[in-house]
Amino acid sequence: MVLALTVCGIVVALVVVGLFVFGLRRRLIQRSGGTFDCSLRWDAPENGDAGGKGWAYGVARYSGDRVEWFRVFSYAPRPRRVLERSAIEVAGRRVPEGEEELALLSDAVILACLHRGTRLELAMSEDALTGFLAWLEAAPPGQRVNVA
Repeated sequence: MVLALTVCGIVVALVVVGLFVFGLRRRLIQRSGGTFDCSLRWDAPENGDAGGKGWAYGVARYSGDRVEWFRVFSYAPRPRRVLERSAIEVAGRRVPEGEEELALLSDAVILACLHRGTRLELAMSEDALTGFLAWLEAAPPGQRVNVA
């Protein structure tokens, strides 16, 4: 009986510590500002797949001429993907369809992009999309930026 209570106590403590670390990591990512909720689908299909597969929920952060994307459900201190402003080409935008509506946040707009030849899709709120497109267009003189 004592052993079972001890094991249960340890499991509960580990769960609490794990949740605390998730929250602390997110606070550290957002500490410098310029962050927004952004789901990402890497190697996205050509014409968009409404099946909802491949989406990962995350937080994106502006960092100079890059956007760093972090998975929400991860303990990694480094970004999972880094998108450079000069390498991003916007191919179009659309609203979620079918099962995508369940996989993404309720107010999401999907932006289809190319980054160094890799198709990807970013899903974010309308406000975050406006900021992202403004950031893309605000490239320093001489940098090539393709916004459709």
